[in-house]
Amino acid sequence: QVQLVESGGGLVQPGESLRLSCSASGSISAMAWYRQAPGKQRELVAGISSSGRTNYVDSVKARFTISRDNAKNTVYLQMNSLKPEDTALYYCYHAFGYWGQGTQVTVSS
Repeated sequence: QVQLVESGGGLVQPGESLRLSCSASGSISAMAWYRQAPGKQRELVAGISSSGRTNYVDSVKARFTISRDNAKNTVYLQMNSLKPEDTALYYCYHAFGYWGQGTQVTVSS
């Protein structure tokens, strides 16, 4: 069993940045960030393989960056140029099927 704890969410204005962190209680594997906005389905935002290969949903390309620190069992999501449509509950996902509890990101003026 691996426990995932997200942090770093908050309320920001459009154009600002946030960095989300996901700390795992054990070794990390392929990891991903998902988000779910009210009334919408959960969607994959970004993923990173064990070797560091990354992929992003089109709407966040060039704005978000996923990275990993294997020594710290932590995955990050750097979010720049945030938009109101980025508002959602962001979840960390471990490829072995584990989910974090989510961290809220709200982008509003």
